[in-house]
Amino acid sequence: MLAAGGGALDAVEAACRVVERDPMVDSVGFGGLPDRSGRVSLDGCVMLSPSQCGSVCFVRKFMHPVSIARRVMEKTPHVMLAGEGAEAFALAEGFEVEELLSPGARQAYEEKMVQLREDPSMEYRRVIGPANREEARQGDKRDALPCPTSQPSSHLPEPSHDTVGVLAIDSSGKMAGACSTSGLPLKLPGRVGDSPIIGHGLYVHPKFGGAVATGNGELVMGTCGSFLAVELMRQGATPTAALHECMQRYIESFDLNEAHQIGMIALRPDGSWAHASLRDGYRTAVRSQNTDELIESAGVL
Repeated sequence: MLAAGGGALDAVEAACRVVERDPMVDSVGFGGLPDRSGRVSLDGCVMLSPSQCGSVCFVRKFMHPVSIARRVMEKTPHVMLAGEGAEAFALAEGFEVEELLSPGARQAYEEKMVQLREDPSMEYRRVIGPANREEARQGDKRDALPCPTSQPSSHLPEPSHDTVGVLAIDSSGKMAGACSTSGLPLKLPGRVGDSPIIGHGLYVHPKFGGAVATGNGELVMGTCGSFLAVELMRQGATPTAALHECMQRYIESFDLNEAHQIGMIALRPDGSWAHASLRDGYRTAVRSQNTDELIESAGVL
């Protein structure tokens, strides 16, 4: 889309929509694993600047929260709509009501609920995990995924949970960002993480840069992670230095355990970028005129 001269906002929305509709991706959209009640709820946002952003959360009837978020940005004076209000808006805007719980996600939910009943001591945030993720990825023949996407790390007790976050710069120099997620597997109904919250899972400033985050949302929320990265770049930090400082903030601010993981990407208007993660196992998909690759990040822990 970008190579054909398309805009950055169209590109990041399109990238997220591909993932939202893919049943093999168990942390976003149709393939997303449900909450404790067995229902899928989706969150998403888009951003061009502090004055141009939109977000929705706790959407249970529509496949593409990123597109609804864009419509919130473009057609309302608001930034964020939630739950039934977001769904009523989506319906009024012509979005189609769709079933969100895929057969694979339903099966995984039922199996993990059996485990939970057998062992109530299991923490809900680690009870359900994409046990067949590697299988799914082996069957997926795409060369690259929109960034960021993390892979299970062998030393983690459960595979870390993902968000799709995308940053892009188009041929006119405009930057845009988008995020979409189904949230933490087996979360308490109503839980919303960092992904749809401007300044947490995503932040874009046209003069200074953009940042996206994936991983344990509560950690990102506690430090306003994406805003922090962009603010550091505004103060003159390189993308690498900005993300290193973000990782240090997470380490200093929380009592981390082996299941905690965060991956981030930072991009400046000049095209320079960096990624970082708390632990190994996170990788970023990079696409430019000369590049199309997946790049591993070495964790700081």
